[in-house]
Amino acid sequence: MPLPANFPCTAAVVGGGPAGLMAAEALSGHGVRVDLFDAMPSVGRKFLIAGKGGMNITHSEPAAAFRARYREREADIAPLLDTFGPNALREWIAGLGIATFVGSSGRVFPADMKAAPLLRAWLKRLRETGVRFHMRHRWCGWTLENGQRALRFSTPHGERSVFAGAVVLALGGGSRAKLGSDGRWVRQMEQAGIPIAPLRPANCGFDVGWSAHLRERFAGRPVKPVVASLADRAGKRIRQAGEFVVTATGVEGGLIYALSAPLRDAIEANGSALLHLDLLPGREWRYVVDEIAHPRGSRSLSGHLQSRLGLKGVKVALLRECVAPEAFSDPEKLAAAIKALPLRLVAPRPLDEAISSAGGVMFEALDKNLMLHKLPGTFCAGEMLDWEAPTGGYLLTACFAGGRAAGLGALGWLNREGGGNPNPPFPQDAS
Repeated sequence: MPLPANFPCTAAVVGGGPAGLMAAEALSGHGVRVDLFDAMPSVGRKFLIAGKGGMNITHSEPAAAFRARYREREADIAPLLDTFGPNALREWIAGLGIATFVGSSGRVFPADMKAAPLLRAWLKRLRETGVRFHMRHRWCGWTLENGQRALRFSTPHGERSVFAGAVVLALGGGSRAKLGSDGRWVRQMEQAGIPIAPLRPANCGFDVGWSAHLRERFAGRPVKPVVASLADRAGKRIRQAGEFVVTATGVEGGLIYALSAPLRDAIEANGSALLHLDLLPGREWRYVVDEIAHPRGSRSLSGHLQSRLGLKGVKVALLRECVAPEAFSDPEKLAAAIKALPLRLVAPRPLDEAISSAGGVMFEALDKNLMLHKLPGTFCAGEMLDWEAPTGGYLLTACFAGGRAAGLGALGWLNREGGGNPNPPFPQDAS
């Protein structure tokens, strides 16, 4: 049923991802009438996709290490985690009737590893507390009507204006447009004078520029185990163990995603990023030299490397791709390449391919309750804020925590300013 042209509500939440849903719960749980709007036909689409390979909801590592994952925005995210961190999130999930467990890597998963049951239980509870869902409502910014600021939505039934006593914007980042996170909100926010850091790919793959041989023969092959290292902007050496996948254009996968922020920063600063790969972690350079120098008789060099060091397939192909030919006749130079293979990355993959995005509404534009200084009564949460984190549960945890904080901030605003009026006027200085 279409909404009336001028629709009043007590609190409007725009965006149906984890941050928006958590904001709606924080408000409706205190008796506030909440209307949630989303451009997609259903809520939680990116959340469901994130859970296809196993729903990694958070991480069990110590609090200090957990907070450090948010890099430059650690000080901004830490207060959100102090009130709703990993342990609180697990308790909240248990309240939905879903058990969680800690995997061998420290990551936390629902017992059945699936996102859909959690989302279904959550939506049931939200509907029971009175949250009303309005799908296919794309937010188009604001309009002023009779001195009041209203939200504008494009709907299948035409444009609608929505007046709300408090608003939480949880519009997502700029990755995975087909799931609803398309970054189209940036223009509206900039027009309202809200400072926005440019959206950039995070947890993404990178282009290398392979030869036709490597691209055709080895695209799709995993490279494991390896240890990758690079220098960050401060010159500190970062080392990370894991695995990645060779793609037709370059590299992607867990190890690359974990290092994507410093890699992207290096490319932006220098035009490329140099990643060094230890193809034989656990083996010392001297051992590798001695094994290469061992007489190989009639064996080819590839056969010799496989026999003496277990190097074969894509790892040998990467050596051929990245190392000068003369190094293969010098055991010390070849061993040095095996222990620190230089791989130059030239560009991150496009934003829409990334798992998440960096950039967004700057924290300096918000107060401690995540309310916009320029738009009192309007709060922001989730991936549309200027922060980033690696995969491993850190993204979702901050989205849940931020959504809850914004919802509670909106509740406080209503209690202070709304005075029970379901449609209080917006301040004129917000125009």
